[in-house]
Amino acid sequence: MKDEPSLRFFHSSFIPHPSSLGSQMPEPNDAPQEKPEESPEGAAVFPLIPEELGVHPLLLAALHAYVFLEGSEAAVLNGAVADEAMNYLVTYLQRLSGNDLRRVREDMATLAGFAKSEKWPKQQVRFLQDFLKENGITE
Repeated sequence: MKDEPSLRFFHSSFIPHPSSLGSQMPEPNDAPQEKPEESPEGAAVFPLIPEELGVHPLLLAALHAYVFLEGSEAAVLNGAVADEAMNYLVTYLQRLSGNDLRRVREDMATLAGFAKSEKWPKQQVRFLQDFLKENGITE
């Protein structure tokens, strides 16, 4: 995979760190305007998603946790603990049904569209497009 020049990766993962996106990503409203501290080497970090997209905050929180647990190197976190946490996280997401699952599908499509429009690498877009299917999150 060839990285876009403007994206910096902390891991061989598919998700760029928010600081690598420069002005494309807004700072949280209540965050200080200081330069954010860098994530440790080997940490996989999902970028900050603009509130204006309307993606449910709990889905974004779950995606941030998923990417960190799945993509971070062993030096950053205990692999056995990360695997256990990932199993629970995916199990809870698999409980989605009805309108909740419909909303998550719509939000994942919105995220994939956003990623394409921001010219994220294809592997990252594919991650968003396939996330639900790959994790057995279906009705």
